[in-house]
Amino acid sequence: MIGRLRGTLAEKQPPHLILDVNGLGYELEVPMTTLYRLPSVGEPLTLHTHLVVREDAQLLYGFFGKRERDFFRELIRLNGVGPKLALALMSSLEVDELVRCVQSQDTSALTKVPGVGKKTAERLLVELKDRFKAWETVPAMFALVPNQPGGPDAPPVASAENDAVSALISLGYKPQEASKAISAIKEKGLSSEDMIRRALKGMI
Repeated sequence: MIGRLRGTLAEKQPPHLILDVNGLGYELEVPMTTLYRLPSVGEPLTLHTHLVVREDAQLLYGFFGKRERDFFRELIRLNGVGPKLALALMSSLEVDELVRCVQSQDTSALTKVPGVGKKTAERLLVELKDRFKAWETVPAMFALVPNQPGGPDAPPVASAENDAVSALISLGYKPQEASKAISAIKEKGLSSEDMIRRALKGMI
């Protein structure tokens, strides 16, 4: 099991990234809440990881904090919840928001996540309630501060929009929904991460 990787952020293509560890490039898939906190390409980065081995692939998932990884592991233990749905949940809501939903048995936020209907949301909340008795919401250790628009590293607008739309589609949103959501918040100089964050806030 690969539990943690420390290296240099070599490539960022939401929701995937490549981490260069001593010349070896690890491809990881990350939730959007981790993507928002990533440094610039070329900067050092440490991620907590979870390896999923399937018959047809070995998939590595990365998380900015150990708590996020632990939450991911709790989710994929549930019946009917695979890594894709777990990432969609964690991309749409912060861990503390998800914990609050479980504690209050609130289905409203969960049903707005692609792939989660009312019955699924109710089942998830019931199954998670016992597991999360020891979990408490805590203040976020890292503020989600958006990159300043228009900086020297700002990507071309068309490229950033395409990356943002692709990321939303990978989370389970329909192409039309993803395009509409990005078009609604389009603003000059925004990075793909900022577009994704604003779009998801508008969807939830």
